[in-house]
Amino acid sequence: MAETIEQTTIMEQTTARTESIKVAIIEDERDIREGLGMLINYTEGFECVGKYGSMEEALTSIRHRTPDVVLSDIGLPGMDGIEGVKIIKEKYPTMTILMLSVYDDNERIFDALCSGAVGYLLKKTPPAKLIDSLRDAIGGGSPMSPEIARKVVALFRDFRPPERVDYDLSPHETRILKLLVEGHSYKTAAARLNVTTSTISFHLKNIYEKLQVHSKSEAVAKALQQHLIK
Repeated sequence: MAETIEQTTIMEQTTARTESIKVAIIEDERDIREGLGMLINYTEGFECVGKYGSMEEALTSIRHRTPDVVLSDIGLPGMDGIEGVKIIKEKYPTMTILMLSVYDDNERIFDALCSGAVGYLLKKTPPAKLIDSLRDAIGGGSPMSPEIARKVVALFRDFRPPERVDYDLSPHETRILKLLVEGHSYKTAAARLNVTTSTISFHLKNIYEKLQVHSKSEAVAKALQQHLIK
């Protein structure tokens, strides 16, 4: 009987660990990185599966134990967090990324969100609120510090597209552009539309030409700025 109870307990603990939200931290300041790791590991339902001091280290190691959500700084040595987010989203399109930064300027906020981050928190965020934000992000939300949320609202309120913007995008090109805005890569967009990646590349060349842009990030930014996607 004792052996059966012990086996049941082990199975329950294993299940609990399996169901935990796995978090990876990318932060160059050691004290902050270790503090975040302790907060996550000592919170029920969470597990820190990686603590990295640079984006380069994260990109090399993150594949060995893929997290559910990445909590990333922006001001990192070498590759910054925004550029890193773009690469992570290309490799892991469904991965949730949440920025944690001291920066609150419009340009970094906009670039981070356009690169694929689902939310943006300031480092002064209280621990309990940070944990709630991680849950919110995994649940499909877009958590932001109040100051950041106000800036985002102001950014989109200030965007004034021309009276008529007509880039002559076909319905299929519009669907592909919408998938890019949602963070899809060529591969996942192709899978969603049941076409080949070569077909996606062909249409993207036409999209770039019509929008007069040269990259995926520029196309996404223009689509957001000029409300090309409904």
